[in-house]
Amino acid sequence: MHVRSVLVGAFGVNCYIVWGEAKFALVIDPGADPETVAQVIDSQRLTVAAYLITHGHMDHVSALGPLAKRYPAPIAMHPKDAAWAFSRANAMPPYPVPERPAAIERQLADGQTYEDGGLRYQVIGTPGHTPGGVCFHFPGEQILFTGDTLFAGSVGRTDFTGGDEALLGASLGVLIRLPDATIVFPGHGPKSTIGQEKATNPFIR
Repeated sequence: MHVRSVLVGAFGVNCYIVWGEAKFALVIDPGADPETVAQVIDSQRLTVAAYLITHGHMDHVSALGPLAKRYPAPIAMHPKDAAWAFSRANAMPPYPVPERPAAIERQLADGQTYEDGGLRYQVIGTPGHTPGGVCFHFPGEQILFTGDTLFAGSVGRTDFTGGDEALLGASLGVLIRLPDATIVFPGHGPKSTIGQEKATNPFIR
């Protein structure tokens, strides 16, 4: 399993492009700079199999519309975040209102399992940072994409509209039950592991 992190946008989001031997890619959180993301897709000769959205904030979805036009593929997002992610409520300078994609084909929910391009993953519902936040867990590879739920040494903010500190705490309680060796790829900053965060993250300890 290949994981390429592409740093995009003014807020420094990690957009992840993930693929296996079949060269079908999952694009996780295309938040800005669609041309930069497209360069990786084209240079690796990948076919986009799906777009996976951890949550709806503008810095994680602003390149989704343009990329989905260029490389059509199913979009997976929780409906609680899809309800506002492409509206004026989700504009914050320097980000305008994100372009709404033609369709969001997959309505994500906790416990779902998908397989795209030979890669099998599970949806873990992790509300708190936003009402419809999710993480994507690849148990075979022991890899977890956490969006803005869990960072190396920190966690997502809950002071934005729709944030809920108690829900975030419950979501973190779910994540720390994963194996310690699980590699955490967050929406911002460096990667970590579940074991490292359990041992050192002050918001978890």
